[in-house]
Amino acid sequence: MRLRALLDTDALGLRLLGGEDELDRAVRGVMTTDLRDPSRYLSGGELVLTGLAWRRDAADAEPFVRILVQAGVAALAAGEAELGDVPDDLVLACARHRLPLFAVHESVAFATITEHVVRQVSGERAGDLAAVVDRHRRMMTSGPAGGGPEVVLDLLGSDLDLRAWVLSPTGRLIAGPKVAGTALPAESCAQLAAEHLAASRGGRRGPHRVILGSTTYSLFPVRSSGRSPQAARDVRETVLSDWLLAVEADAGDWAEERLDLLHGVTQLISVERDRRDAARTVRRRLAQEVLELVQTGAAPAEIAARLRVAAPVLLPGLGAAPHWQVVVARVDWQGDEIESGPVAQSLLEEILVDPLSTGPEPSDRIAVAHTGDEAIALVPLPAVSAEHDGSETGVLADALLASVREPLSAGLDDDGRVTLGVSAAVHSAEGLRGALEEARHARRVAAARTGRVCAAGHQELASHVLLLPFVPDDVRRAFTARLLDPLREYDRRHRAELIPTLEAFLECDGSWTRCASRLHLHVNTLRYRVGRIEQLTSRDLSRLEDKLDFFLALRMS
Repeated sequence: MRLRALLDTDALGLRLLGGEDELDRAVRGVMTTDLRDPSRYLSGGELVLTGLAWRRDAADAEPFVRILVQAGVAALAAGEAELGDVPDDLVLACARHRLPLFAVHESVAFATITEHVVRQVSGERAGDLAAVVDRHRRMMTSGPAGGGPEVVLDLLGSDLDLRAWVLSPTGRLIAGPKVAGTALPAESCAQLAAEHLAASRGGRRGPHRVILGSTTYSLFPVRSSGRSPQAARDVRETVLSDWLLAVEADAGDWAEERLDLLHGVTQLISVERDRRDAARTVRRRLAQEVLELVQTGAAPAEIAARLRVAAPVLLPGLGAAPHWQVVVARVDWQGDEIESGPVAQSLLEEILVDPLSTGPEPSDRIAVAHTGDEAIALVPLPAVSAEHDGSETGVLADALLASVREPLSAGLDDDGRVTLGVSAAVHSAEGLRGALEEARHARRVAAARTGRVCAAGHQELASHVLLLPFVPDDVRRAFTARLLDPLREYDRRHRAELIPTLEAFLECDGSWTRCASRLHLHVNTLRYRVGRIEQLTSRDLSRLEDKLDFFLALRMS
């Protein structure tokens, strides 16, 4: 396929900004990216689509274009949806390097161009894959009844004699051929996912060759086609969420044309991936709304009303008042600052995609929000009897990670950790705040353990940690105000640091010398501060009961 043919296709909305003499270049594929350096994902001959999110100022155009030219791409197409007209600095950089540049009208989706290019290139090189593309296009326009990625995989098998499976980064089987006898064992799925994640973390370009027993597989990454305008700046931002295509074949001796066909298939599958992500938008919004109500101390009646809206969406057919569990996850990376909240959200959605389903198809019904570096899942459960806490039918901490520990550990490498905490089941809005705090406490218990992937449940919490989350809010406020407000007011007026002194004194088990050393104070100064605390609160810090009251007040504040 030639660039000239793309320019002549009115439906694509392409406008040539430079490179008139290069329009006879052949296009062998298409890639959407907003990475500042996408070279690791380029093999040459691609039409590169970009939303320009990588561009911070005019100086960024030259190095970006130079990277594309060195990778041998056919042309660059820049979208006008985000920044309007394509910047002059990019036009000049492309002209200097003789790289054809197109502008994509804001009314044209990158997915439309991607599908057109893949269909045309595939038609030229293999008529059988053109059938795959056409079938996929019909599937996308007809909705879920069209068959999903299984349609593409079935045609790969019937027309190219290739058995292939789509896997999640945790090793969950997302799609496979429907032909009898082609099932991929769960153990093999986990091993393939682990090999794929390890190769991705190592910076190796796909496909990755893996041998399990006597069978050779080639692993092709399936990256989201909708990353623009906020593309990943670091492989760690997407390594735990990207799918992969596992093909039972050795792609090492394939002709370049055949490799291009498989890369085209991954682009088709990525469209389905993006559609599934979009379908989670409603559940994410519900979870975010409930989480904000809980964290801001909203009235239980208001939270309950929001849960009544969420329940039919997340747990249809089981009434408006199911039980709920809360699962909290966090992904921590060493070194560079990485926005880990969305990473944890995608990963938790994957881990919880179907903890309770007994059918062949997963019911993606978990609502997951993220705040800061945490992801928080609201898991609906069927109502349980009064004598049970829901743990027998709900999500169990150990079970969540049993099948995903191997692939996740490979993706985390030596610089990442995943920790999860699981609450007990609660049956009302009043218990949801306690469940959230309980899950957070459990996650901190998991974080204190060794290992790359750790989880803890509510059963493992110490007694006071288990009880505190369920103290009513009005009791919390009254108790902490009575003990701590006099100290806070005194600190505000005199900058005396009585609250930090009290915390250190309790952490040192009442040892004067250790506490004074920790605070870098003379012991007499410490005694004066403690005396002032006792005077303001009418308590005696030599008494165990008063120490315990202060300890609990600090924990609940």
